[in-house]
Amino acid sequence: MDKQQKQEKIVDMFDQIASTYDLANRVLSFGIDITWRKKGCDKAFEYLAQKEVEQITDVATGTGDLLLHWKTQAEKNGVNVQKFVGIDPSTRMLEVARKKVDFAEFLEGKAQDLPLEDESCEIISISYGIRNVVDRVEALQEFFRVLKPGGMVVILEFTKQEKGGLLSPLVDLYMKKILPAIGGLVSKNYAAYKYLPDSIEEFLTTKMLINELEEAGFEHRYSKSFSMGISTLIVAQKPR
Repeated sequence: MDKQQKQEKIVDMFDQIASTYDLANRVLSFGIDITWRKKGCDKAFEYLAQKEVEQITDVATGTGDLLLHWKTQAEKNGVNVQKFVGIDPSTRMLEVARKKVDFAEFLEGKAQDLPLEDESCEIISISYGIRNVVDRVEALQEFFRVLKPGGMVVILEFTKQEKGGLLSPLVDLYMKKILPAIGGLVSKNYAAYKYLPDSIEEFLTTKMLINELEEAGFEHRYSKSFSMGISTLIVAQKPR
């Protein structure tokens, strides 16, 4: 299977689970993912240090969940955002997003080929999506291209675990057995949630992802792991 076929297969999988995606996320994370998302927004505003923002773009936006938090956290931080944009290759995910988020513009597109002008936004985010981008290096280069100097990239992701530690077997049990079973039950699509732990195992560690960001030209600003290392937040900045 070549890269394009692999990417199309992943997009098709997300098309299939679009209607139950939000519910499955809340159940599988026990709702804690909301806290992680808000933390990412707040850190971006902290490092950007601007009260006027032309555009925030959420890549692999799915159902637009993170855009809701960008809006609320912008208001809490006293930041005026002129435009919110969500981009995703899954048409069914975007159908859900357009019904749920009425203040944003949604565009069909891939992370590695963004339908945006050079230096057109101050913030780019991607939550639990960079792992599903086959051409990840190209995607990071695209993020760099469309960000203004000083702009922020916010990544939330399930990074590969460094083995060892008392809690490692517990995390493995949840990710490889419990998560696929519950996700499959909620979505009626076991294969999609079996894909999740498999894709994490094939993905990068946090350190490797930070290295790729730096190779793309970004400066690492902040990283933090949540819930026994299951989820990781990384914030990086394009040099001013």
